[in-house]
Amino acid sequence: MAFNLGFLRLSAAALFGMVLLASGSALAQGALRSEHGAWQMRCETPPGAPGEQCALIQSVTAEDRDNVGLTVIVLKTADRNSRIMRVLAPLGILLPSGLGLRIDETDIGRAGFVRCLPNGCVAEVILEEELIAKMRTGRDATFIIFQSPEAGIGIPVALEGFGPGFDALP
Repeated sequence: MAFNLGFLRLSAAALFGMVLLASGSALAQGALRSEHGAWQMRCETPPGAPGEQCALIQSVTAEDRDNVGLTVIVLKTADRNSRIMRVLAPLGILLPSGLGLRIDETDIGRAGFVRCLPNGCVAEVILEEELIAKMRTGRDATFIIFQSPEAGIGIPVALEGFGPGFDALP
């Protein structure tokens, strides 16, 4: 299964994650609604949106490099037709190599970066049922960013609480 399951262009209805990312600190935006294991559900009403939008969020750093981190944001679009995962990776990474993903010991694949902002670069995928199932049953995800073609940095993300958190997304 390839991680590049599909990409979604940014729309006004799905701006919540970009509003969080553009702020510089994903955890500072939106009201904390609940916690699900390692994940937080934060909600806010983006400007121009018809109502409140919530996202599951987890920010982590590499185990061996405190200055290299990423933020994972999982949300449903305002029309509830799509589920998206956005990952904000640090500036200075090798963009053509994309963002790798491994769940437990299974290599899922890579996703491309769709844009860079002042505080990092964003990879975005539509969450298909197969990937959601793997995230529900997995223990750990490792997102891999590259500083050169042969130098990948694995950043662990705990999947504890993902299933209940995802189910709680409105």
